[in-house]
Amino acid sequence: MSRKLLVGCLQLAVILLTVVSTSGRCGVTECSSAQPNLLLALPGDGESKVAKNEDVPGVDHRILHKPRSENLAISAIEDELQWVTEFSSSRRVLQSASCPLDLTGLSNFPWFVQTCQTPENITQDATCCVALRSALGLAEAEYLRTDGLFRLEDNATVGACVKDLAKQLQDDGLKDSRIVEVCFPESGYGRYVSTPTKCAGIETRSQYEEMVGVTGYNSLDESCKGDLQDLNLCHVCVVAMSEVSSALSGLSSNNVDCLFYTLWYAAGISNELGPWQPGTAECIMAVTLVRGAQSKRRNLALYLGIGAAIAVAACVVFWGVFLFLWRRKKGEEHRAFIQRNKTLLLSSMRPNTGLIMYDFDEIKAATKNFSPKNFVGAGGFGDVYRGVLEDGMEIAVKRMKNVTVEGDAEFVNEVEVINSIRHRNLVILRGCCVDSTNSDGPQRLLIYDYLPNGSLHDYLFGDGSRSLNWIERRRLAVGVAKGISYLHNDTRPPIIHRDIKASNILLDENLNAKVADFGLAKFAVEGQSHMTTAVAGTRGYMAPEYALYGQLTEKSDVYSFGVVLLELMSGRAALAAEAEDKTFGYQQITDWAWGMVKNDRLIDIVDESIRDVGPRDAMERFVLVGILCSHILVACRPTMQETLKYLEGDMPVPDIPDRPIPVNSPMALSVSLDSSKLFPDLRAAGSSLCSEFSGRSAQISPNSLLR
Repeated sequence: MSRKLLVGCLQLAVILLTVVSTSGRCGVTECSSAQPNLLLALPGDGESKVAKNEDVPGVDHRILHKPRSENLAISAIEDELQWVTEFSSSRRVLQSASCPLDLTGLSNFPWFVQTCQTPENITQDATCCVALRSALGLAEAEYLRTDGLFRLEDNATVGACVKDLAKQLQDDGLKDSRIVEVCFPESGYGRYVSTPTKCAGIETRSQYEEMVGVTGYNSLDESCKGDLQDLNLCHVCVVAMSEVSSALSGLSSNNVDCLFYTLWYAAGISNELGPWQPGTAECIMAVTLVRGAQSKRRNLALYLGIGAAIAVAACVVFWGVFLFLWRRKKGEEHRAFIQRNKTLLLSSMRPNTGLIMYDFDEIKAATKNFSPKNFVGAGGFGDVYRGVLEDGMEIAVKRMKNVTVEGDAEFVNEVEVINSIRHRNLVILRGCCVDSTNSDGPQRLLIYDYLPNGSLHDYLFGDGSRSLNWIERRRLAVGVAKGISYLHNDTRPPIIHRDIKASNILLDENLNAKVADFGLAKFAVEGQSHMTTAVAGTRGYMAPEYALYGQLTEKSDVYSFGVVLLELMSGRAALAAEAEDKTFGYQQITDWAWGMVKNDRLIDIVDESIRDVGPRDAMERFVLVGILCSHILVACRPTMQETLKYLEGDMPVPDIPDRPIPVNSPMALSVSLDSSKLFPDLRAAGSSLCSEFSGRSAQISPNSLLR
């Protein structure tokens, strides 16, 4: 009998412990209302039992229906004692769990409290819950940043973080923090716990980086750095996150976790400013920034600022009136000074040169104040506008860049020299304008005849509405060669163009070539090379010795002409665009053409539109001249006089020496531009070097190709 009584007492103690533990968890009032049918029965009254209530949290329903048999008493005691030990241990874990997340940064975002301040019929999908999940996401991104982990350890840790989140929001002004428990129910804690089943088994930062490396989409670090309040930077980051998340989703069936991991990684790792930075929180975590919220202190500062601004504005108005009167007086003096300078410039001009000095206001009226509608193109020395003078004459106006008041007289002297140069294949300079006004600053303008057919570049690389046949291309090539040869050999001092390209070759009404922009660089002293640290030219057309070392001679123009000639014959740009097929892997047209010839495909260089309608030997000769003129070795290039004879068939094209290595190789340039061979006498030193390469078996023989 005493043994039965002992068993009954133990069972009663277990049940009371369960009730006490439950009431301590949810409140005595709540638990008592939730368990109205709880009945106890001691042994001897039948069976010891507890009426089942599946909704009572914390109650273990393993309390067994105990028989009265004395043979089972000892085993019953052991079972109950083991259950009490397990239950007490689990309660201690729940009570001792702490949250590793730093939630203090949420105080910087009042949107969370404002969104959840007055909820009505709140559900887990309400705006408040969405905001609170973003809040927890910010903290998890910071957790990843500091600890390298994506998720929390267990449900107990999640529960501790939910309580800390509620307390933090309450400290920030949230009236009813119970809303947090509604948005984060205990049944959903598992989604925040780290398990190998989430997103391809990723649990740590290193695992994420390893998996992202497998996908090949590792652009987050570059795309999501900086202040993401800039809309353009934010857009780039969002696109990158979408690509990485999609790639990870292909490795896992849990797409949502992969998306969250990508957001946290971008905010916590990729962005060096961290998730608490407003731009990062707004762009990546979709946190709304309350920009209009101002504290009383800020309002006071605003009022003081407005008062100070009014005082400053009054001073500015007073100063502005004084400055206006002073500048008006100075303006009158300045205009008189400009007029006096213009008179001096006109008096310094030689008579009967035909150079016209235009008035700036006249040119402004002709170009409609340099309207964008009159814009023709941009060159290395300035922008070009179309204009119509009062007498109906069409002109092209080049508005020079980087102009200062100093040097006007020298500029006019150079313009006189350019104006004196007359050749049917050179654009004629009609006049100039030198002026300075209060609103427009110093001005230097060059006035040319307007050529309505545009440039060679427009025909070769335009919209395709205009094309050139073989006869026209031949005439243009010879015309350009004649114009450049005239500049090199028939002017004193010789003029080196240094920016020969397709857009600087204009076409008149009969499609005759007119070389433009000559003489705008400093003139080379006869017999000397032109050394300059300010390299002017266009990438793809510049000779390598000029681009790298500033070594400028007539042979630099020959190189540029060779590039233009290859463009004219092939219809291919000097630098191949990214989308084009780069045969042999080359980008520059000179390397491409050289590779084609070396592979016995000379005729394939010629544009398909003229390849079968012209004399093959003449077209191949023009291609070989282009390759020879654009040779990497300076001394191997012909002069423009020799080039003209090759084109017209008066001289056979010589064997073309092999190129040592590709033009874009630093080693090649160091060989061909060795100072011992280039300075001070480029031609004398280079001849032996060219002869050395011309003796190689790899040279190109026109006689073997033109058959």
